[in-house]
Amino acid sequence: MKAAHLCVSAALVAGLGFCFAGNSDAHDADTHHAEAKADRIDGLTPTAQWSANMSGMAAVPPMGWNTWNAFYHDIDEEKVMASAQILRDEGLADLGYQYINLDDGWWRRRDMASGRMVIHTDRFPSAETDKAAVTTFKPFTDRIHAMGFKAGIYSDIGRNSCGQIYAPEDSNQPQGSILEREVGLYDHIDQDIALYFGEWGFDYIKVDGCGIRAYGPDAPRVKAGKYRALTPLVDMASVARTDIPAVESLFQEVADAINRHSHDGDHMFSVCLWGSSNVRSWAKNVGNLSRTSDDITPDWTRLLTNFDTTVTRPLYAQPGSWNDPDMLFIGQGDFDADHMREARSHFSLWAITNAPLLIGYDLRKATPEQLELLGNERVVAVNQDTGGHQAVLAFHSADLQILQKTLSDGRKAVAIFNRGFGPVDASLTSSHLKMKPDSDIVLEDLWMDETLSFQNDTKITVEPRETRLFIATGTRELDGGVYLSEIPGSINVAEDGVLHPTHDPNIHRGVVPWSGTRGPGELPSYAGWGGAQADRSPFNNALRMGGTVYDSGIGILANSRLEVKNQGYSHFTAEVGFDDSASLRDGPLTFSLYGDGQLLAEEIVTGADQSPSVLSANIADAKIIELITTYDGDAGFALPVVWGNARLTR
Repeated sequence: MKAAHLCVSAALVAGLGFCFAGNSDAHDADTHHAEAKADRIDGLTPTAQWSANMSGMAAVPPMGWNTWNAFYHDIDEEKVMASAQILRDEGLADLGYQYINLDDGWWRRRDMASGRMVIHTDRFPSAETDKAAVTTFKPFTDRIHAMGFKAGIYSDIGRNSCGQIYAPEDSNQPQGSILEREVGLYDHIDQDIALYFGEWGFDYIKVDGCGIRAYGPDAPRVKAGKYRALTPLVDMASVARTDIPAVESLFQEVADAINRHSHDGDHMFSVCLWGSSNVRSWAKNVGNLSRTSDDITPDWTRLLTNFDTTVTRPLYAQPGSWNDPDMLFIGQGDFDADHMREARSHFSLWAITNAPLLIGYDLRKATPEQLELLGNERVVAVNQDTGGHQAVLAFHSADLQILQKTLSDGRKAVAIFNRGFGPVDASLTSSHLKMKPDSDIVLEDLWMDETLSFQNDTKITVEPRETRLFIATGTRELDGGVYLSEIPGSINVAEDGVLHPTHDPNIHRGVVPWSGTRGPGELPSYAGWGGAQADRSPFNNALRMGGTVYDSGIGILANSRLEVKNQGYSHFTAEVGFDDSASLRDGPLTFSLYGDGQLLAEEIVTGADQSPSVLSANIADAKIIELITTYDGDAGFALPVVWGNARLTR
């Protein structure tokens, strides 16, 4: 990290608005190495604690409605209340659609005398009081609450919002002087959060990051004198040029303020950093949702992009904090009333990956078929299952994917997703589902209301852009137990061994509306490469040790630590060693198993040529078990390791 970046981080943590980058010798390479090694060693120390976020009301992914995809900045009270009424009248509220969220476009200015936010009362007339500088959303949130809903609001972590820098015109942007138009949280975090949650009664906040990304001194609107410059902390094109500690610190400050000011802990905190800033590794400890990608659009190829940033990260989402590939776009573009197959795919994929189900459509225009889609109780139940396990890829290709998700009752939800290249006759096997091949497996189709039964394997035709979604019932492959890869919601990746966050090259990249074919095209921006994976290596290869492929297990880099909730199991077993893809071949590599902070078992692997070692221990009395892999050095991407067939049994 550059000295200037370190200076920015320190200044932000101290609450200062400036800093001076002194002699870079103070943070020379040796010091950096020592600090990084100390942080790594500290991160590998067993804690006997679950460190992922548990505050707020996110035991299951949130559901509701948001203004943005429907109206962008052109929002008003009448539109919002009309949509809330339709949710209630059509029975969608009873299914769990409970959040009514305002996005960008509600604010008029910041009052300079008090620092208080002023609402656009032309659009939200109930916010008006007898004092122009003292508007209030309390009547609005009271109405939302009286209807049985919860209310959400939008802000930005910087001084200014996304709309102020990216909107094509200013008709519904904040008004007044440069300082009055600084409506973001920056320098006002505690004051604004106290207002939004404590006084106005909101239950949900989405915090965007454009204010620390797009307001550099060379930005055209900054150069034109419309806004003050703020040196960017986020570089979407280069995670190495992003000040990750500073970004995390700002969002942590918001989380702390929400915990202070939300009523009875009833809150939802959505971190919107589009997969930048290595947010994958830390947002799960800070917020309830974390955006994994840039904005979705009503285009099929954009769905592929957003889906790809989430589908390979089930180990980075748990009850309390979820991956967020952005809001639903059902009703528009490639997901409109003439494209119901695509709309069902969109809904199915968001459901099985535990994405928030936030409708982004003017429901006054919704057809009965669209309302029926959004109200499919069985598909919603897949998303809202209390087990909290995001689906895991059982088959992965550029043409077709098969995902399986463990439900709280032991059954599996299964999605077979045709990404759009032509009809596919897909073979679904018992091994995909981790079920026994010689017993009946029953599939209940959640869209076609059909049932079929098979043993070993069956062929299912999937049309282009179609997702077949099932509930599978059968005899589990592992008697009296579960593979860790089947229960990602019970696992927290405390440390994943990634030393230098890197953009994931596997994400689908299409032509995006905001740039078209200008420039070089959309380049990788999601820093997810090399993270922990279920049933595959950190680089999306098969798990292999000594030439043997492991269908079940956890692939992760060395110098990593996993926290696992033990829910009544008595024994842990795994085969451990170097992944065959490791370019670093020499050990020693230590695999340690801890239960509630006490060492239960340990295996030392001397090198890649050693046969896998069996690590096993009694865990009956442990509530939190920790799987730690240590290597005396900074191995990074050179040393992927395998917890093969890692399993809990009774």
